[in-house]
Amino acid sequence: MTAEIICVGTEILLGNIVNTNAAYLSERLAALGISVFFETTVGDNPERVEEVIRTGMKRSDILILSGGLGPTKDDLTKEIAAKACGQELVEDAEAKERLTSYFTSIKRPMTENNLKQAMVPEDCTVLYNKNGTAPGMVVNAPEDKKIILLPGPPGELIPMFHEQAEPILSRLQPGILYSKVVKIDCLGESYVETQIMDLIDEQSNPTVAPYAKLGEVHLRVTAKADSEDEAKELVMPMVEELKSRFGDKIYTIEEDETLEEVVVKMLESRGDKIACAESCTGGLLAGRLINVPGASNVLEESFITYSNEAKKKYLGVKEDTLKAHGAVSEETAREMAEGVLRASGADIGVGITGLAGPGGETGTKKPGLVYIGVSRKGNTVVKKYDLRGNRAKIREVSVCRALTMIRKALSE
Repeated sequence: MTAEIICVGTEILLGNIVNTNAAYLSERLAALGISVFFETTVGDNPERVEEVIRTGMKRSDILILSGGLGPTKDDLTKEIAAKACGQELVEDAEAKERLTSYFTSIKRPMTENNLKQAMVPEDCTVLYNKNGTAPGMVVNAPEDKKIILLPGPPGELIPMFHEQAEPILSRLQPGILYSKVVKIDCLGESYVETQIMDLIDEQSNPTVAPYAKLGEVHLRVTAKADSEDEAKELVMPMVEELKSRFGDKIYTIEEDETLEEVVVKMLESRGDKIACAESCTGGLLAGRLINVPGASNVLEESFITYSNEAKKKYLGVKEDTLKAHGAVSEETAREMAEGVLRASGADIGVGITGLAGPGGETGTKKPGLVYIGVSRKGNTVVKKYDLRGNRAKIREVSVCRALTMIRKALSE
């Protein structure tokens, strides 16, 4: 079964927004075992939208469109899809009731054009929107094909697709698909791929597919069988094989578990508290930890010591160290990690210092140079990283590396 993704919106073509919907949908379809051969972005132009829909219907079993379902005049995706399928639009009573209730709840008058969102193609399954006003639809197209219409905002598209569209797509697929994700930290995608090339080349049942994430790599193992139990029996030996190849670089095989969640659980299980001292990351590490429920049980304190004066004042970094080695150095990272440990009384201290972009120390030190220190039980480990990318990417990857070092320290 093949699918095609069509993202509608002139603002995407102009670069005003980043098209994260296509990446999300591609990943989820791959997990369902549905092949995506084409992705198209088209502006809010009726003729061009109709053209890409008709072209897609000729070459794919499923079309998934995002955007253009709102109340304004240029929101025409639904109307054009209905036309391409030879269908009329009819009013959906529940969609209208939801619209009316929404505007009543926010105490705002509902303008007439909002009722446009309650109109749906006559032969479709309506996907009601729990996070917005525009419903989605699964339209029954000619030749047993499907056109899935989803709202453009990711906060609406993602839950609607996951909760309502995915079950429909699963039923369309013959057999049962089951997958597990193996998450690997601190290794590059190209290296990981070389280690599993034999498994990828087989492309049998199960399959293994690598996905690069910021600072980590995910391997999705997917099997198809007549029952879920049979599919699991195919998947788990492959997961065990990956464990044997990557060992403790694997931090989880749970779909929704993040690296920071693993770290927080490790801290909780040991009864440990952590304290952070951040320079170039500016609080991102603490922010990642705080995103995890239960972080209040393990995060003792966090310092953003961007300036040299702050490093000296709050962490006790020596003036001589800063003069001799600079703020971005192994020595400073070590004193930051040990200093935050002293200042907080925590069980594990982390110090991050580096150059996320131009404007810091010059000379031989270039943007992307980062030192991370982790101190626990009288032992301090400092690692040097030469990272690539813009300021935001360097900061994010630095946090990933810090989380990896924390996880390793807690495992010893």
